[in-house]
Amino acid sequence: MNAPVDVSFFARAAKPLNSYRKFWAARFGTAPFLPMSRAEMDKLGWDSCDIIVVTGDAYVDHPSFGMSVIGRMLEAQGFRVGIIAQPDWQSADPFRALGKPNLFFGVTAGNMDSMINRYTADRKIRSDDAYTPGDVGGKRPDRAAIVYSQRCREAYKDVPIILGGIEGSLRRIAHYDYWSDKVRRSIVVDAKCDLLLYGNAERAIVEIAHRLAAREPVEQITDVRGTAFIRRSGDESSQGWFEIDSTSIDTPGRVEAHVNPYLMISDQAREQGATCAKEDEAAATAARAEAQGSPAVNPQIKPLNFVPNPAVQGKIKVPPRERSVIRLPSYEAVKSDPVLYAHANRVLHLETNPGNARALVQAHGEGVTARDVWINPPPIPLSTAEMDMVFDLPYARSPHPAYADEHGSHDGATKIPAWEMIRFSVNIMRGCFGGCTFCSITEHEGRIIQSRSEESIIREVEDIRDKVKGFTGVISDLGGPTANMYRIGCKTPEIEAACRKPSCVYPGICQNLNTNHDPLIKIYRRARALKGIKKILIGSGLRYDLAVKSPEYVKELVQHHVGGYLKIAPEHTEQGPLSKMMKPGIGSYDKFKQMFEKYSEEVGKKQFLIPYFIAAHPGTRDEDMMNLALWLKRNGFRADQVQTFYPSPMATATAMYHSSRNPLRKITRDSEAVDIVRGEKRRRLHKAFLRYHDPNNWPLLREALKAMGRADLIGNGKQHLIPTFQPMTDGAYQSARRKNSTPVAAKPTGKPLAPAAGARGPALGKAATPSKGRLLTQHTGLPPRVTGAKPSAGAKPARKGAR
Repeated sequence: MNAPVDVSFFARAAKPLNSYRKFWAARFGTAPFLPMSRAEMDKLGWDSCDIIVVTGDAYVDHPSFGMSVIGRMLEAQGFRVGIIAQPDWQSADPFRALGKPNLFFGVTAGNMDSMINRYTADRKIRSDDAYTPGDVGGKRPDRAAIVYSQRCREAYKDVPIILGGIEGSLRRIAHYDYWSDKVRRSIVVDAKCDLLLYGNAERAIVEIAHRLAAREPVEQITDVRGTAFIRRSGDESSQGWFEIDSTSIDTPGRVEAHVNPYLMISDQAREQGATCAKEDEAAATAARAEAQGSPAVNPQIKPLNFVPNPAVQGKIKVPPRERSVIRLPSYEAVKSDPVLYAHANRVLHLETNPGNARALVQAHGEGVTARDVWINPPPIPLSTAEMDMVFDLPYARSPHPAYADEHGSHDGATKIPAWEMIRFSVNIMRGCFGGCTFCSITEHEGRIIQSRSEESIIREVEDIRDKVKGFTGVISDLGGPTANMYRIGCKTPEIEAACRKPSCVYPGICQNLNTNHDPLIKIYRRARALKGIKKILIGSGLRYDLAVKSPEYVKELVQHHVGGYLKIAPEHTEQGPLSKMMKPGIGSYDKFKQMFEKYSEEVGKKQFLIPYFIAAHPGTRDEDMMNLALWLKRNGFRADQVQTFYPSPMATATAMYHSSRNPLRKITRDSEAVDIVRGEKRRRLHKAFLRYHDPNNWPLLREALKAMGRADLIGNGKQHLIPTFQPMTDGAYQSARRKNSTPVAAKPTGKPLAPAAGARGPALGKAATPSKGRLLTQHTGLPPRVTGAKPSAGAKPARKGAR
């Protein structure tokens, strides 16, 4: 059995989660499901709830759902916890369904940001919601964290509101809001919550719950790491802090001419066209004394005595980091000045290491409405023992019975897609040190990896095998935010606690990073050897530049844990956008691809890599997308699902998008400008380059290639990107996301005609027919799924290498 190991040396400074004395209500025991109704509370013998968690997701009692983790953790501390899931927000009545909580309301928008959950990257409303029974959209409001907080306040005015979840976490300071295209205030101000918990909040929520249970006023709880709150000017709790002013960027002031040290004061004055006042006074005094016949003596003149300054004797003492706070530019300043916004974003990202981060403060409002949003340093990561405790809690591992159909099942019309996806998966770690600028995992979970013990992981695999209904012997994932960062971290604890780098693997893998994959290989082998386990797949994203450091790991992964396709994300091929994403060059992908193909061939398996790419990311020129399209064609890929850059709150790439500056470097008024892809037409063009094979995109691409001076890429040869002819199409695009193949369009009644010279759009009213034997799949290199259908008469197999 592996002994639990602390994730880093400073984790031992935090109070362990299992060291608190349990609240008196622990005598009620463990609930099969946390109650969602008064009837369930009565069945448990409860007259009231100590804590009520309000969430925008359907209640699934599983460790992949935030409300379940927090609820079960608080239950383990002895508190009675109720759940209000996806309430009707039109009035406060649904928020009174479980009565008044004794301690506080815990509010979260859910596992996803409510705006990202509801809107696409093109700001179009989604019709589905994977966290709702039946995949039905519209079950939560926009900006759900704010709305739920307001309704909780309306329901019970005097009950404290503790806000958490990823929506609150990524909006803890003034942030750019993509959907309204403006900078919004900190969500602490808009939601009017008493405390905001950001990041993984088990440590903070347990401490706050016990302090509130001890009757400590919520307004006095200002010293918990991983929290944000409002302070008024003159608040006594803000005394004793050393404030570092970072409200402006460095700008050159007036530069004075160098003074010649050999000149007397009178000489310096004469050079500037003036006279020395002391010299003039001395001359006047001497003249008066001479007139009176007495010697010229000035009683004010005394000898100079040099005394050492005790304040600077010895080493100058720097204020301790734990009592230092950085004042960011105010909300009003960052709202009106994108450069200051980029500066504030850079400072925030530099203060994310729990080992050395300082508190942050940002002013909101002016005059009588002025208040400060105070953000304490990030929470201390959980130790391995604490991670085991979180995942070993008594989860039912299924949706609440209230969502079941008449047969007690959660399939069909009552299916919750998000639960279906993770139903047979195991989360083995938290955190990510990749630091990709478009991703917010690091801002939320941190870059220090928090790993579970091998025994805890194996126990969960056995629980899935023995207890989860419908298990067929296949574990769908054994991973986390990144599949291959388990037990990987800094070699030196002191360096880990002092480091301020945003990524451990960019621009290259840090020399202080331990890249040993042996613990992960051991878990893979042990898990798949368990009785009743047929296959273990790896569904989490893979950091391939890290994986190639361990050929043994790549071999283990490829030969035993790939189900035909493996998804990886190079994101781009060109150095310009890759440098803004903090992603490795395409050479790392090529190296991994060679290893993937070699190890697949060794065991006689036909397996395929599915690379993912991002269109319209900050720093991407039209030429970069053209080169990416050429790379896709050379390598035989036809991307069916296209990712367009989505500016999520607080991400570094979002700061680039809003400010046109690069916060990866020091921000000045003259700092590097970033090419930003704005406007629907240019975003469509970048998406069109990724789908260069779609005839609907050819007119737009022809126009763009001509404007770029690359008309040589238009033609009917293999070396050309798009053809000169234009088949008749209806201009529509249907994603093959669910079917993995594009349905064959109806046969047109007339022959396809080439457009007239200068035509800028596809002909309308007719549908295109693929050539015989051709079936558009997710990627050209992938074979279509075998459906058992007979081939159409006269169909011939597509030529090898046909594009």
